Amino acid sequence: MKTTAALERYYVLPCCLLLLNLGNEIVSYKSRLIGDGLLRTLFIMGLVLFGASVMAYAVAPGIVWCIQSLRRTSRTHGGGLGEVLFLLALGGVIFGLYYRVYILGVESVLPAGWRNQ
Repeated sequence: MKTTAALERYYVLPCCLLLLNLGNEIVSYKSRLIGDGLLRTLFIMGLVLFGASVMAYAVAPGIVWCIQSLRRTSRTHGGGLGEVLFLLALGGVIFGLYYRVYILGVESVLPAGWRNQ
């Protein structure tokens, strides 16, 4: 139980916050299509609150569940290599997304139909 709490506190929670921040970048990009300032603000606030709820109640527990199942499986098959590889892959994916958003722009992570015209 101690390891799970430390894992959630020091790795999964920051990863989820980084993903939420990427979602906020996409929301602010898409909100530029709304001309009215009040409506744009309400749109941003609503989607950020919705995204935070989804992250807290669905994504973070899902990541913790994946890590715990990998930990059980990898321990029976010779160590914690599966868990370490999953955590490294998670960090790598988040780094890759951040790189694309901040260096290449938000358009680089959106499907073609979602891009602002």
